[in-house]
Amino acid sequence: MWVMGVLAAVSTAAVFAWPVPPRDGVQMWTFARLHKVRYEAAIAEWPPAQRASITLLSMPALERRMLSAFLTQTPSADLIEAERRVAARAFVGPLESVGFADLTDRLRAEGLDEDINGPSFGPWTSRGRIFGLPHDVHPVMLGYRADIVEAAGIDVGRIETWDDFIRVMSPLMLGKDASGKPVRFLLNLWEDKDDLLEVLLLQAGGGFFDGSERVSIATDINARVLSTVIAWCRGPQRIASDAPDFTASGNQLKVEGYVLAALMPDWMCNIWRIEIPQLAGKVKVMPLPAWEKGGRRTSVWGGTMLGIAKASPDQDGLWEIAKRLYTSRELAREIYREGDIITPVRSLWSDPVFDEADPYFSGQRKGRMFINLAPSVPSRTSSPFNTLAKQRVRDAALSLSAYAQSRGAFDVEQLKPEAMRLLEIAERQVRTQVERNVFLTDPGEQPAVHP
Repeated sequence: MWVMGVLAAVSTAAVFAWPVPPRDGVQMWTFARLHKVRYEAAIAEWPPAQRASITLLSMPALERRMLSAFLTQTPSADLIEAERRVAARAFVGPLESVGFADLTDRLRAEGLDEDINGPSFGPWTSRGRIFGLPHDVHPVMLGYRADIVEAAGIDVGRIETWDDFIRVMSPLMLGKDASGKPVRFLLNLWEDKDDLLEVLLLQAGGGFFDGSERVSIATDINARVLSTVIAWCRGPQRIASDAPDFTASGNQLKVEGYVLAALMPDWMCNIWRIEIPQLAGKVKVMPLPAWEKGGRRTSVWGGTMLGIAKASPDQDGLWEIAKRLYTSRELAREIYREGDIITPVRSLWSDPVFDEADPYFSGQRKGRMFINLAPSVPSRTSSPFNTLAKQRVRDAALSLSAYAQSRGAFDVEQLKPEAMRLLEIAERQVRTQVERNVFLTDPGEQPAVHP
């Protein structure tokens, strides 16, 4: 123990005493290869004072470097492009300890808080203050096998709700294999997919935290959605199966038509285009079926921000670079054409690029379809405990599935009491962790900037 103590003291002294060589110009970290390529091409034409050197890091490496710099108050990149789960780690402590610069007043002074899609600020807003420029919106639509659906004479225009979806599309599940199992299913979904569960919960108006970032898991909405998902995945009226995203086996199942529809944010369009070229011209997108008539026809999945390291000099200059990267019309066009991602900057939504027909999606002008849904994207929390909450709700879903199968109970109303019990357990587990953080136990004192 004495040896460990001496080593700790020596290493701590070395961190503060070791000379740090001056950096050459503005440094930026990103985890997205497409972003790096497009940013570098744009920056090369900018004045030297607004140029930045961009380093591509894996997401775990970026997270480790960011947290290490913020916690030890040692140098990091001046600009950090972070995904939602990574950025949330910076919001664990008190506001004055957040390593990102507070952009709230800058955004308001320049009107960007109004020009940028409101819900897109949610993951970067903590205790009423905004710490990042949103890169995207990521509305979710339903991608479906238009070739199979239209060959059967099915009109998806008749679908408004998830009940409509099942009723209208069910004839496509009539084929059975030798064991009596359907040879195809309507929806790519499974009870252990926590990302998909979150998408559906948010669409329904549920989720894991309320508008003041307080834990709110054991709710009637969440219990109903969870029970419905289990009814879709198990039992005699099953309509869903698992064709895992980002896998060769899952892609092959999609090609074979094993699942006919999938939850599809804008960025997933690019994944399919690259990984499943066999489906070009065979798929289309449509707004998500609502949970009830007149309800929300979209959700949200994923998200990225650009933050300014608070410890970096020349905050004004860094702000100008950040704005230029994230509000550039040309970059917005290129990111959409090459990555299918729509911009959150509303003044750019009229650009003709979003009205271009997409051959992969059967000639649909899908950019305009995503933009039309962008204002309806549900708000989300920046809580550093969101990942934990998502995992605990997934555990509840798995337990509810086991409960349903053991009792042969697959009716939503039958399952709701047990779903609520399991969600109460999940809520207690998450709240216990949150309450250990003295800085987040009473966030309701400061309302969110964008409810």
